[in-house]
Amino acid sequence: MKKVHVALLFLATLAISCSTTKEKIPPMPVSDKPEGKMIIYQLLPRLFGNKTMVNKTYGTIEENGVGKFNDIDDAALEAIKQLGVSHIWYTGVIEHALITDYSKFGIPKDNPDVVKGRAGSPYAIKDYYDVDPDLAVDVPNRMKEFDELVARTHAHNMHVIIDFVPNHVAREYHSDVKPDNVKDLGESDDNTVSFKANNNFYYLPETTFKVPSEYHSLRQEEDPAYEESPAKATGNNKFVPNPDVNDWFETVKLNYGVDIQGEGKTYFDPVPDTWNKMRDILLYWTNKKVDGFRCDMAEMVPVEFWGWVIPQVKAVNANIIFIAEVYNPDEYHNYIEKGKFDFLYDKSLLYDNLRLMMKGERSTIEIANIQKRLSGINDHMLHFMENHDEQRIASQSFAGDMWKGAPAMVISATIDQGPMMIYSGQEVGEPALGVEGFQGDDGRTTIFDYWGVPQHQKWMNDGKFDGGKLDAENKQLRMLHADVLNLAATSPAFTKGEYVDITEFNVKAGNFPENTHAFIRVSGHDRYLVINGFNNEDQDVSVQLSPEAVKALNFKKDEAYIAHDMLWKEVEAGFDKDWAFSFKMKPHICLMLKIK
Repeated sequence: MKKVHVALLFLATLAISCSTTKEKIPPMPVSDKPEGKMIIYQLLPRLFGNKTMVNKTYGTIEENGVGKFNDIDDAALEAIKQLGVSHIWYTGVIEHALITDYSKFGIPKDNPDVVKGRAGSPYAIKDYYDVDPDLAVDVPNRMKEFDELVARTHAHNMHVIIDFVPNHVAREYHSDVKPDNVKDLGESDDNTVSFKANNNFYYLPETTFKVPSEYHSLRQEEDPAYEESPAKATGNNKFVPNPDVNDWFETVKLNYGVDIQGEGKTYFDPVPDTWNKMRDILLYWTNKKVDGFRCDMAEMVPVEFWGWVIPQVKAVNANIIFIAEVYNPDEYHNYIEKGKFDFLYDKSLLYDNLRLMMKGERSTIEIANIQKRLSGINDHMLHFMENHDEQRIASQSFAGDMWKGAPAMVISATIDQGPMMIYSGQEVGEPALGVEGFQGDDGRTTIFDYWGVPQHQKWMNDGKFDGGKLDAENKQLRMLHADVLNLAATSPAFTKGEYVDITEFNVKAGNFPENTHAFIRVSGHDRYLVINGFNNEDQDVSVQLSPEAVKALNFKKDEAYIAHDMLWKEVEAGFDKDWAFSFKMKPHICLMLKIK
């Protein structure tokens, strides 16, 4: 058991408790707005429900298996709900390019030259109006199976988020199920010019697209080589006919009326055709009772578009949420205030700095500086320690130990009122081992190939979703996530309370190392002291409340206060006359101390 990671407080005033417990959309069957803090659980249905454990590099769907919508059943949803989850982000729902042949169902076969991996990138959309056939038990009824998943999720009082990928599409984009009045992207384009405001794509006239020579295509002899003439600009703003293998070469950039090669001149009046097409796609999914969109690479799309489209979608469903993948902190205010987003990724500030702290390369004092920089928009920041783009904490490419992520997870979940997200497998210490295919052995769980997620599969336990095959230590990690997330989601101190950082105050006071972080959250009599350590060895620490913290906590000099550990239920620490106490900090401590 990994209880070495939880410190016992040894001090004169310490008392130890040895107890152990371990049109408008009609109203939906979920509350319009969930109470408390949003807790998001990201999962790829392709990976989540897969019980096959072969894990052959570049394995086919028959060899490596694939999860289905139907695998996310009532048992799975109830187990997810127990983590304190309010929203599930179903990643990779919309139909994207892949190698598996579904042509017998009327779905055009994709050219392997422009598909990454066998299962394909969920961000190379080939039909905005359809769902991935891989995820259906009965392919002709794939949309019905998705609709049933939405209904099941709502029945468990959770909300549904899906991806909206507005910046780029698969090179062979074609919708075969779009509404009759909808024209396909590029259908009316003038491809003889590089830019026209109403073109959906950017073109490179008199050129031919070339697949990167370094790309290991899975094309078979009977498959024709991919042809594209004139070449279109690549999704990551590469205006060349021969993108690099590290570019998003499998995608083409969408044109929102910005002449990127013409010094960025904009043509937003009249509204460009792409704007209208994207609005109609968002409304299509909104009317299918989706509750939110995670908008891929939102900052690569003009902020003016978001400010135009989001109010129109919210006019149909006022409670729908929009989450932006934005990495430039200088643009945060712009995408919230002008772009009308509800929440933004907080990767470039909190995540990146926590990662450095876990490696011992950044002082914990920096966290308060980040919160100050985000003043006024803190509650709009979405926090996480894992997602499909980032390396697994337990991987050898990152921390190499699932417990090293616990302090960072607690900080992310409790530091402000913004949402917290975890990635399926994170809560059971998935290390992302193996060469999966296109992505290689890089510490990430593949989004490009058919694969099983071993630690998650042990928790899934052949569809029982009860953790029956997990080791005790991995079960304990999941329990820790459940305790932290449920407290963060429901305790007024964390859902609406004041935040006071006491880290720098204690560092200056001495005997408080810069690998340790402490802050309070308080709402009335709901008061918490949160202490986290990024230390690899035992260390002696003294914690003192700053005058600002004492005032926020409304402490009275003639009263006694204790701080009771709510995570492990083994610790009570008494404050001395200076509002301080000392303890021996074990490695990678995470404490949420409720003050009484």
